[in-house]
Amino acid sequence: MSVTIAGRPIGAGHPVYVIAEIGLNHNGDVEMAKRLIDVTADAGADAVKFQKRTPELATPAHMRDVERETPWGTMTYLEYRHRVELDREQYIEIGDHATLRGLTWFASPWDEPSVAFLEGLNVAAHKIASASVTDLSLLRAVAATGRPIILSTGMSTLEQIDAAVAELDADDRLVILHATSTYPMPAAEANLRMIPALAARYPGVPIGYSGHERGLQISLAAAALGATAIERHITLDRTMWGSDQAASLEPQGLEHLVRDVRIIEEALGDGVKRVQPGELAPMAKLRRVTA
Repeated sequence: MSVTIAGRPIGAGHPVYVIAEIGLNHNGDVEMAKRLIDVTADAGADAVKFQKRTPELATPAHMRDVERETPWGTMTYLEYRHRVELDREQYIEIGDHATLRGLTWFASPWDEPSVAFLEGLNVAAHKIASASVTDLSLLRAVAATGRPIILSTGMSTLEQIDAAVAELDADDRLVILHATSTYPMPAAEANLRMIPALAARYPGVPIGYSGHERGLQISLAAAALGATAIERHITLDRTMWGSDQAASLEPQGLEHLVRDVRIIEEALGDGVKRVQPGELAPMAKLRRVTA
């Protein structure tokens, strides 16, 4: 079974759906967001993803008044969330830019008003962030839109994922991403064997991978293990300020990811043993006894 987002099928037998997560790495700057969209299009990825919050609702109460140093001075965590949030006109601008560059765009709504906000922009899909797996009221709001849903599964137990999948009740439009929400993630926490395990637990649901590691090896291994979608954070420079920058791919890294995933897809083949065209000449030269 496949799930289609903006005309692009995701599932076994289809090319891996590569999502570049801009998230908050634009730091509230529309021009930076547009540059990251250009990086994504130039690399040949399929989609860009953002994050949408209503800060007063999405910021945990115990975090709101915590002060932090930012490029704009010392401010509370809630003030910071307001500072990097984009408004409707800014989303229209970056969404139009993504569309003109041939990309699908969508976002992770972190609260119910944000679902309505994104619906007003006619997004192609909704992404459930790992932090929201247990927010059943948010899941119900997303499910009610009828749009395709991508569900990340970091910081969650199998029982919590089961409950989220049941609440969404959207098997024919659901993609599940294995994820570990450590930033950046060490290889020992990747647990990539969860990709086939999730595929066995949710038959017919496309299973992908959302990575927060440094480098490409783990994401490429996920493709080899059958991930039908791969999501990675992207940045213009990993040394930039922001909590996700260090676990993000720079432009060349994203370009190499897409290139190498396409090579792996071609190399996986169909699992049917046959004599390949390139083997005919060596066989004629080297095989002494024919069958």
